[in-house]
Amino acid sequence: MRSADLLRYAYGQIHETLAATVGGLTADDLAARPAPDANPIGWLAWHLVRVQDDHVSEVAGHEQVWTADGWADRFDLPFDASETGYGFDAEQVGRVRVPSADLLVGYAAAVSARTAEFLDGLTDSDLDRVVDERWDPPVTLGVRLVSVLSDDFQHLGQAAYVRGLLTS
Repeated sequence: MRSADLLRYAYGQIHETLAATVGGLTADDLAARPAPDANPIGWLAWHLVRVQDDHVSEVAGHEQVWTADGWADRFDLPFDASETGYGFDAEQVGRVRVPSADLLVGYAAAVSARTAEFLDGLTDSDLDRVVDERWDPPVTLGVRLVSVLSDDFQHLGQAAYVRGLLTS
């Protein structure tokens, strides 16, 4: 198996797991917080897809699906279209109201497809390319892609946990 195939499989798991985690939930379910400052499922899912869209688009050299395909307009959130939720405080998190699970899954599917297109063209040597020199050591493409996977899977686990609290 090529590295790109492994990465494509892992990123595909994000979309599949997200769809199962939010499927059937209402907008109120997506906004429910198990504690006053806790992150709701809708924010967790929106944020993980936004980070993937942002980071993969940057290394791929293309516009984010969020803006290029009109998802920012469909979600109509009270933030600049460049926001990913990174660094949001509890009040900002609470202002992210995801209109529906279907909309969220649709955006995730579009990001997953764009990510898969990018990964299909990668070779193992591409993973050594430095994509961010602001860190010591500089971040390679391989490290960035695994970092996004790690962040996404953590947020998916959190969202699944919150769903379990809602349905128990």
